[in-house]
Amino acid sequence: MANLFTLTLFISSCSSFRLPSPSRLTLTLHTLTPTSHEETLNHHSIVVNSFPEIVQKAVDDILLVTGEDSWQPSDLLSYPPKEGWKESNEGLSDELLVVLIGDMITEEALPTYQTLLNTFAGCSDPTGSSPTPWSQWSRGWTSEENRHGDLLNRFLFMNPERIDMRSVECTVQHLITSGFDPGADQDPYKGFIYTSFQERATKISHGNVGKLAKKVGAENLSRICAYIAGDEARHEIAYQGFCTEILERDPEGFIVSMGEVMRKGITMPAEMMQDGHNKNLYQEFSSVAQDLGVYTAFDYADIAAHLVRIWNLEKLTGLKGEADKEREFICKLPDRYRKLAERSEKKKEKGRTNVGPKDAKVMEKTFKWIKKRS
Repeated sequence: MANLFTLTLFISSCSSFRLPSPSRLTLTLHTLTPTSHEETLNHHSIVVNSFPEIVQKAVDDILLVTGEDSWQPSDLLSYPPKEGWKESNEGLSDELLVVLIGDMITEEALPTYQTLLNTFAGCSDPTGSSPTPWSQWSRGWTSEENRHGDLLNRFLFMNPERIDMRSVECTVQHLITSGFDPGADQDPYKGFIYTSFQERATKISHGNVGKLAKKVGAENLSRICAYIAGDEARHEIAYQGFCTEILERDPEGFIVSMGEVMRKGITMPAEMMQDGHNKNLYQEFSSVAQDLGVYTAFDYADIAAHLVRIWNLEKLTGLKGEADKEREFICKLPDRYRKLAERSEKKKEKGRTNVGPKDAKVMEKTFKWIKKRS
């Protein structure tokens, strides 16, 4: 399929970015164990600034050329729409549009995410145009991500018969105003562990929306999702690469940080989504996404397994006490997540079996984003 080919193409172009080998993961940078949060941040700041050449390589090799030579939303959507536009999207279900809108709202809250990046100790852009590698990465990443919300927003705007854009826009404003806290605590270790997970989750979500769109003949939307998923794939490689470098230099600090992140759970960027009316909007959006198979608890488990594998944590040796216990805990998480997902799925199936016609209306979810069909 076209979207899978695009993903493969993007990922292949980033293959020169270094990932860990088992022998390199046992290297240790011996440092004093930090005793306070401030000391931890200072130590972690020193570590993330010990590999500027790696960050610069990510800027040069993973981020695309800016401007004329990079793809732009106008390359994929033109206005007024071409003949057959409306007909090509008629097969999109209300449920799939809900997920697409939720993904678009998440992407449009980009100012919050750049703000978050600039809270990571040692990785900020102090002037707004600093030439440091971390500052270049933050601005370059943001410039690429900015296209995603623009593109999805434009697609939805071009479907006025189905989408209430004012309601969607109000939700975007609410989300940006509400903010977002993934629990990184200004710690770059925790921040990059989070982004390593989240970029992969976003790639999966956009990719699956594209697959579902393709099945109902919405080829243009499928292509749009493939481009966005391709960006997320490249960004995922960069953040996982940054974590690899941290792991080499401070394995115990990295593992303890990862244990803290995984114990808290990965907070989705749109968790505080609301439209001023429905306080359970995010939960209902998330439920629709799971029912469609766009992003599920099984995906969560698979991403955890991927990170354990990509950082070779099962074979990581030389850790002391608490850190080694955390490593064992982290390595067991994917199986635990899968068991929880399977248990949840069985309960859901049982619930569907016991639902009668009178209960069906109670279970319906209403989204102001979607116009009622006449």
